Amino acid sequence: MAETGASPLPPTPPAHSPLFRAEHFVWLTARVLEQRVFAHDFLNGAADPVETALDAYRNEDGGYGHALEPDLRGPVSQPLHTARALGVLDSIGRLNGRRVERVCAYLTSVSTRDGALPAIHPSQRDYPAAPFIPIVDDPPSELLSTGPVVGLLHRNDVWHAWLFRATDFCWQAVDSLERSHPYEVEAAVAFLDSAPDRPRAQAAADRLGRLVRDHRLVALEPDRLDRYPVAPGYAPGEHHFPYDFARTPQSLARAWFTDEEMARSLDHLADAQQKDGGWPVRWRQWAPGTALEARPMVTIEALRTLRAYGRAVD
Repeated sequence: MAETGASPLPPTPPAHSPLFRAEHFVWLTARVLEQRVFAHDFLNGAADPVETALDAYRNEDGGYGHALEPDLRGPVSQPLHTARALGVLDSIGRLNGRRVERVCAYLTSVSTRDGALPAIHPSQRDYPAAPFIPIVDDPPSELLSTGPVVGLLHRNDVWHAWLFRATDFCWQAVDSLERSHPYEVEAAVAFLDSAPDRPRAQAAADRLGRLVRDHRLVALEPDRLDRYPVAPGYAPGEHHFPYDFARTPQSLARAWFTDEEMARSLDHLADAQQKDGGWPVRWRQWAPGTALEARPMVTIEALRTLRAYGRAVD
C-alpha cells in the first residue's frame, strides 16, 4: 500500500457527519501540512509525514517562515510562524531534541531587550503582511507572541536559557493586565495552562477570568451577539466565545464559565460548520489566498475543540 501518512484508516464516518464533511473540505482546499495534520489527528496518520511537511517552512536560522502563518507572507522567519510550528510539533509529540534547541536559538536572536518576543520582527517589512499587523523598527515585547511559545515549551518540559527571562516577562505581563482584548487573553491562558508555578497560575487565571467577564470580552449568548461589543480593531462580528479561551476542559479558563454557558458556545461552534465542510475565518480578511489557507487550520481546531469536550464529530 502506498504510504500516505493516514493508514491504516479507521472506518469511514457517515457521509453526514461533521468529520466526513470536514475531511472532504481539507482534501479539497488545504495545504499539504494541514492535510497531514488532519490525517494524524483524525485518520490514524503517522507523525513523520507531518514533520516532513513542516520542515518545508523551516529556515537555516532555526525559525519558520514561508507564510506558515498565512497573514505574514514571504520567506523570513517570524515569531508567529515559529509559534505555529511549535504547536504542530506539540500536537504530534515531537517538541523535543535538537529541533527545539535550534528553535530556541532563533527565539534568542529575535528577542527584545527584556528577553521576550515581538509580534513582528522588522525583517517582515520587505514582504506582504496583513494591514492590521504593524511593522516597526524597534518592536516591543508582546504577550500575544511570547505567551503561547513559553507555554508550549513548559508543557513539553523544555529548558533553555531564553526561557527563564521569557517566563518572567509573561508573569509580569499577565499580572499587569487591567484592560485587554480576546487574543491577548488567549495568549495569557496558553501561558498559564502550562506555567510551572501552578498556584500562581491558578490565582492569575481567576483574576483574568473576572476581567474577561467584567469587560465583556466573551460572548455568552450566541443568539444575542448585539449585547457584546467587538474589540477595537477587530473585524465586524469577530466575537469570542467560551471555547476560544478554554480549548479543552483541562484549561484553567474552563472555570470561568458555567456548564450552560460552555454548552451554548459548543453548540454555536458545531453549528458554524459551513456547507462545504469547513469552518469560517472570523478575523479580518485582506487577501483571497490567506483566507483559503487559514480555513483548514480553523476547521481542524474546531474539530479538536469539539472532540475535547466529548462532542461527536464522526
